[in-house]
Amino acid sequence: MAPVSADTFRRLELATGGIAGAGVAEMSARLPWFDRLTADQRAGVLMVTQLGAANFVAWLRDPDATPRLTAEAFRSAPPDLARQMTLRQTVELVRIATEVFEERIPALGGSRTERATLVAAVLRFGREVAFAAATVYASAAEARGAWDARLEALVVDAVVRGDSNPGDSAGAVLSRAAALGWDPAARARVLVGNPPATDPDPRRPSGPDPLHGVRRAAYRAGAAVLLGAHGRHLLMIMSADEERAPDHASEHADRGGGLRGESKAVLTLTDAFGPGPVVAGPVVGGLLEAHESAARALAGHRAVAAWPGAPRPVDAEDLLPERVLAGDRTAVTTLVEEVARPLREAGGALTETVESYLDHAGVLEACARTLYVHPNTVRYRLRRVADLTGSHPGDARGSALLRMAIALDRLRAGDSTPEPDATL
Repeated sequence: MAPVSADTFRRLELATGGIAGAGVAEMSARLPWFDRLTADQRAGVLMVTQLGAANFVAWLRDPDATPRLTAEAFRSAPPDLARQMTLRQTVELVRIATEVFEERIPALGGSRTERATLVAAVLRFGREVAFAAATVYASAAEARGAWDARLEALVVDAVVRGDSNPGDSAGAVLSRAAALGWDPAARARVLVGNPPATDPDPRRPSGPDPLHGVRRAAYRAGAAVLLGAHGRHLLMIMSADEERAPDHASEHADRGGGLRGESKAVLTLTDAFGPGPVVAGPVVGGLLEAHESAARALAGHRAVAAWPGAPRPVDAEDLLPERVLAGDRTAVTTLVEEVARPLREAGGALTETVESYLDHAGVLEACARTLYVHPNTVRYRLRRVADLTGSHPGDARGSALLRMAIALDRLRAGDSTPEPDATL
């Protein structure tokens, strides 16, 4: 740029206050939200604008001071103003201030050459100010992202631990989740699977962060999620919606796979996990009850290796036999209370029919002859069993589940039987 005379510098220094005032007046006239700021906040904008005008004069004397002078104006902003202003609003203010500078500052030049120099200088300085604003907001976003990641880890850890740590009150968990955008009234369910592989190419949308793609999938599915690591696995707490999957997904579940009443969001989020099984816990009433869903999903993921043909995703309740074999006491209780007990309370005929049907390898006529009933009676009883337990003896998975439930129920009954008197 061509040099600027000392007289022009003097005029610029004297005019900075008036130029800043004109810029703030233009902001008030053109921006409807500007007048909704408090008096202190508007004064803060004026102060930043005045400092920007003064820094322009200092920068014009020493263009190498650009980074320091442009960033200094934003660091001087009151903290309340920085919290109140969005990046879009800041860009609007910078644009108006630059237009006012461009209109008023060149007129202070002593010659045509100086005026041209001042026009170019205003444009360059405005560009640097815009980049400085973007840098400030980017730094704030990075700090907020790190804080959000810590909050998210605390919430997920509290859900996995349940009530094991009395220091984490229910209010603290809900408060942290609400800060992350979680609806306290939303129902929840937990999915467990392998994390997606890290993309070595940072130019791709997933970048080096493997969870970025998971969050994008959740955004597309319209589901709020909280993500956390559990050992080498990814644990996802998702808001449960009411939108059901297409008809083919229901048919898939009817054939013995998938989730009962699975939603489109679950199917979409399942694709965001890495290779390997994905186990979903039951839907619970809210985040405070999500520990139950997490415990069952984690137990199912530990046991799913025993079922190589498990669908993806698979409901943790469809893995009850495998969970029992893996030593999950919750699965034992579920089988006894939700499968064996309804059969027992409905009368001994249903349990006897199930065992006879399984003992005869599913041959209906042989079962009927053993029970001295008509085959249609056996069919009716088997349908009754399916209605009560959700499992049919004619299905491979259902037969294993019913057989195990009846055996566990008898073992429990045996444990509660009084020991015989050794003196008899």
